[in-house]
Order: sequence, then C-alpha cells, then structure tokens
Amino acid sequence: MTSRTNPKPYYIVRPPGRWGFPDFRELWQYRELIYFFTWRDLKVRYKQTLLGVLWAWLQPFITMVVFSIFFGRLAKMPSEGLPYPIFAYAGLLPWEFFSKSFNKAGRSLVMNRPMLTKVYFPRLVIPLSVVLSSLVDFLLAFVVLAGLMVWYGIAPTPRVWTLPLFLLLAAAVSLGGSLWAAALNVLYRDVGYVLPYLVQVLLFVTPVVYPTSLVPEQWRLIYSLNPMAGVVQGFRWALLGVGPGPDLGMAISVTVTLLVLLGGLVFFQGMERYFADRV
Repeated sequence: MTSRTNPKPYYIVRPPGRWGFPDFRELWQYRELIYFFTWRDLKVRYKQTLLGVLWAWLQPFITMVVFSIFFGRLAKMPSEGLPYPIFAYAGLLPWEFFSKSFNKAGRSLVMNRPMLTKVYFPRLVIPLSVVLSSLVDFLLAFVVLAGLMVWYGIAPTPRVWTLPLFLLLAAAVSLGGSLWAAALNVLYRDVGYVLPYLVQVLLFVTPVVYPTSLVPEQWRLIYSLNPMAGVVQGFRWALLGVGPGPDLGMAISVTVTLLVLLGGLVFFQGMERYFADRV
C-alpha cells in the first residue's frame, strides 16, 4: 500500500497462517531466489575440491562397485536377469537423490540461521533449493547409467517415457520428508543427528541392492509403506523392464508419498512463524 505522506510503496509482512498450505504465488515471485540458492548449494558443494562435479559421478559409481563386489559376487544376490552393476546402479540413482536431499534439506534451516533471523522470504525456498540442487547431481549421475547400458548392450524399454514420473515421485518424497525434518530440527537439534541413521535404515528396507521378489508375499504391502520402495521399483521397471511394475504395492507407495508431501507442507507452514525465534 502507499502512504499519503510518502509516495514510496511499502509492504506489511504478517506471520503466515497457523495451518494450511504455503502461498505458492508468493513462492513463484521468489523464483530467482530459489535459483540463487540452488546455484549456491552446487558451488559450495564442490568448492575447493580437486575433482569438482566429477564427484557427482564418482560417488554413486564407487558405491555401485562396492555393492557389485559384496552383494553381486560374494553374496550372489539375484538381479532379475540383469548384470548386477546395472541393477545396483539403477537403484542407487533415485536412492542417492533422496538421501542427499533428505540429509541436507533436513538441516538446511539451521545451517541458514543468519538469513532466517535477518530477512524475510518464504522459508520453503531453502529446503526446495536443496532438493533442486540434488536433482542436478542426479542428472549428471544418470550419464554414467546410460554409459553402463551401452557397455552391457541393454536398451531402454518403451516405457522409458514414464521415467520422469518416477523422478517426480522421488522429488516429492524428498521434499515432503525434508519439510518434516527441517521444521522438527529447528525445534529439536537431535533430529539433525538422527537423519543419517534413519537414511541408513531406510536403505535396507528399500530394494536397492536386492529385488522386490525377495520380500515375502505376506510382507509386501507393509513393505510398500516405504515410499522409496515404489520409486526404486518403478525406476527399474520404466528403464530396464524388470520388476512387477505398477501394482497395489506401488499404489500404496504413491499414496504414502502424497500424504508425506501434503502433511509436510501443512506442518512446515504452521511452524514457520516460530523458525526465527527457535533457530
């Protein structure tokens, strides 16, 4: 609004509503800030490193090699007819995207404390930018998977067009979980210490190093409550044509993902008014 004595426009900043969804129109107005934070996260991540962005390729590749040796050769883990390196790397890609996003975005508000206490902007910008920067790493690491598929002579399936849908699902899981974790970490610093261990536990209940077929039939619906199980399963189904594909279990994973995301948005919005005081 404009004052009669002062023609310059000014704005009144009010605290967000107690509960509800964030103002997505306001978030769109801050899209340049989202871009800036995303670019900043990428630069800080690889600043003063010898290999730079090559780490986006090396981290999942080295993990794939370790998994291939211990789970593929020594443990003789089944890989649904695929070379185990392809099988493992296809599961690692969406998992690495989730784990990086969840770990870093969950601590992002506390790490950006000076900005939260000095200037106003939609706080959702911070965890969202972390997820987007992790998406850039995912796209870079996907080049290695494409190279492995060429090396082993494996062509993508006609269902590859659905791959962005499962990537979007992984982003929804990452953002939804990060919003819960980031808000809780402001209130209780213990959350920041718990996140790495939680990710390690989730790795073993997600079909990254083993196929879903190893899960007993009577446990599969409960197993599907892990939203990343549906993401990894769908990723392999869309790209490599292995796994059961869309079924009741995947529907459960998608439903849980939507609940986590919507609940995270509402919870984050409700707690936003306390961030500057508690951070």
